[in-house]
Amino acid sequence: MKTKYYLITLFIFLLFASYLPFSAHARGLTAKAERKLGIDYFYGRNGITKSYKKAVYWFTKAAERGNGEAQYYLGGLYYFGRGVKQDYSKAFYWFREAAEQENPRAQNDLGIFYYYGHGVKRNYSKAVYWYRKAADQGNSASQVNLGLSYYQGHGVTKNYSKAVYWYRKAAEKGNHNAQVKLGNSYYHGYGLKQDYSKAVYWYRKAANQGYPDAQFNLGSAYYQGHGVKQDYSKAVYWYKKAANQGDSDAQFILGGIYYLGLGVKQDYSKGLYWFRKAAANGNKDARDILEKGRYSWKPRW
Repeated sequence: MKTKYYLITLFIFLLFASYLPFSAHARGLTAKAERKLGIDYFYGRNGITKSYKKAVYWFTKAAERGNGEAQYYLGGLYYFGRGVKQDYSKAFYWFREAAEQENPRAQNDLGIFYYYGHGVKRNYSKAVYWYRKAADQGNSASQVNLGLSYYQGHGVTKNYSKAVYWYRKAAEKGNHNAQVKLGNSYYHGYGLKQDYSKAVYWYRKAANQGYPDAQFNLGSAYYQGHGVKQDYSKAVYWYKKAANQGDSDAQFILGGIYYLGLGVKQDYSKGLYWFRKAAANGNKDARDILEKGRYSWKPRW
């Protein structure tokens, strides 16, 4: 009888032990699995219908168990108010949790929070601290932000050379924002010797990625013949690229080019078309021209 009793007891123990990994909180890689579920709901993949609310649920479970990637995603959901009420303070909390686990994207975002004072008191020095942490890990967005901090003198002593150093780091990784900023540095001679040709080189890199600021700058370079042979048709080509993405400055410039026939055949209808597009996108100069009928516009570069 005792043998039978012990066998029953052993069976119950083994059954209970086999149940524990699935019912207890510390189930092997469950935190990773919860994070994966959150990602599947976030993007709507692997046969799962997209749902930010369910993503929040699973990310929260994983984040509370210390999963850094889940903490980062959860911070983003709180920041943008997706699947949960927007809350900068909670976003800041989760970004900081992830940043302290050396997540470079979280470190960059935490720097942005300090820079703009989202969910925390504005502090440029702390922004730079977190930008640098991420930049040293090779995060190109943080390298741009750190460069901008040096350019503006926010949280650090203004230093154009160091700004260029960090812009170049990110630009060489293909970051279009950094490429434009590096191009601007060459164009104006900030932190290095002025060189229009190198400015155009970096503008073109970013313009070919579809970045409207770079397309606008490249258009201006062709219009003025800075770093390239002057070519009005190529200037218009790049201005249109930027204008078609909603860049109101490019739209305004095109309006003036066509209306006054600056390097192209004069065309009042096309001029007015682009002035109206620019005005609709908030360009004050275009609105002034349309409202007051002052068409004696000249480009200001």
